[in-house]
Amino acid sequence: MPTSGTPGRKPSRAPELALTVQYGIRSAQLPSRARLRVWAHAALRRSAAVTLRIVGAREARRLNRHFRNRDYAANVLSFAYPDQRPLAGDIAICAPVAAREARASGISREAHYAHLVIHGMLHLQGFDHENERDARRMERLESRLLARLGYADPYGGSTQ
Repeated sequence: MPTSGTPGRKPSRAPELALTVQYGIRSAQLPSRARLRVWAHAALRRSAAVTLRIVGAREARRLNRHFRNRDYAANVLSFAYPDQRPLAGDIAICAPVAAREARASGISREAHYAHLVIHGMLHLQGFDHENERDARRMERLESRLLARLGYADPYGGSTQ
């Protein structure tokens, strides 16, 4: 039977995502597990096992203080476990901070959560924004991924 693709190359398989979603707070305005999965999968470049937890300000602040020595509730925190195969990691998104940032930016909560999930997933896969060049690279990728999902560029630039 004929096969498609380039001769001599193995057919590429889409990366697999084992996603566990946890809600550390209750709110009717949180994204569904299905939406979180769509956004996480959009940023996936290799197979991964990820726990995504939506947290309140107290938990976000505690995590940021304990792991990053910063005493505030961050919008998203990513914790990669690079020695595990497939890639494994945790992402914590602070719901009150996400809501406040969405309001301040004049964007929907949904669009902001999509951005935060993609941002966290890219961090797990080794992307960062510690210097200007890496920040631009990560921002361009986030913008392209969000555009594919139908969301505006969070940085206000072009996705090209």
